[in-house]
Amino acid sequence: MAETNIIVIGAGVLGLTSTLVLSKHANFKITVVAKHMPGDYDIEYASPWAGANYLPVGEPGTELCRYERDTWAELDRLVKNVPEAGIHHQPTVLYKRAKDASSVMSQKDPWFKNTVADFRIIPSSECPAGCEYGTAFTSVCINTAIYLPWLLGQCVKNGVVFKRSILSHISDAAALHHSGTPASITINCTGLSAGKLGGVMDPTVFPGRGQIVLVRNEPGVMGGLSGTDDAADEITYVMQRAVGGGTILGGCLQKDVWESQPDPNLAVRIMKRCVEFYPELTNGKGIEALSVIRHGVGLRPMRRDGLRVEKEKIEGNWVVHCYGHAGQGYQSSYGSVAEVERLVESIVGERARL
Repeated sequence: MAETNIIVIGAGVLGLTSTLVLSKHANFKITVVAKHMPGDYDIEYASPWAGANYLPVGEPGTELCRYERDTWAELDRLVKNVPEAGIHHQPTVLYKRAKDASSVMSQKDPWFKNTVADFRIIPSSECPAGCEYGTAFTSVCINTAIYLPWLLGQCVKNGVVFKRSILSHISDAAALHHSGTPASITINCTGLSAGKLGGVMDPTVFPGRGQIVLVRNEPGVMGGLSGTDDAADEITYVMQRAVGGGTILGGCLQKDVWESQPDPNLAVRIMKRCVEFYPELTNGKGIEALSVIRHGVGLRPMRRDGLRVEKEKIEGNWVVHCYGHAGQGYQSSYGSVAEVERLVESIVGERARL
């Protein structure tokens, strides 16, 4: 089969996962072009700031639900067979407060109960005060500082070339292919930058600011709470990263907020809430017993119309979009990229018939 030159724009979790899956096709020759690469920490680069974990939120029947469902098997395989990827299984406990509205993640009978392992309902008698029930199951938590470089390394092993570049227009990407021959397909995994990239300029893209505290304490559990009394845009969760990556305490979801610096008052509220609901963090000693590694802020790449995984022609060239996944990039990655792969194959097949 004839070779196909492909450019992937973006080296976040979706760009790297797209590249890895496509690089397994011997006839695809891939160059990744990105402003930021694994190892960078920048407010424009969302993936390193993520927890990251698998706690589905997609409503049944939606694309997000399908992509989340189709991602679990590969994450589970990596835990079992590829420890160097930096992912581990984690016992998970989610509490539903009586005063909060129900969501996919906090339902007693969520669609993912038969996807994850060991799902069970926790009765109110075993929950913190104010909670009507909880759910417990086994999920995964990802050490992004290990996983992103691992993805990059797997791509390089498959012959992918990486280049740093800042693009003003998506059509400029094709000429950057390492072969010297322009790429015929571009994969757009630009996250928030899709809102300002020429040729795309998606007006529905916006940031969902998140703030976390990374600590050395190990609760031995991953979990979350259905709401808080502090503010409508604040949330409570803990997740212990694999391979000594520390524990993430969160958080918030502040829509259309671009502020890159941590708010110290919010940081205190985050720590207090996490210690209250997960006392294993400090063995009941309060937030003074937390050993803080750093405070962090990330901007989730959100989209008012929901995630976008589709193909279109821009200035006569095929582009496959894969962005707008908000805080679900990791947990929907392999499902989303399976659709990217299908779209690329459809383009290649159509060209072969011409």
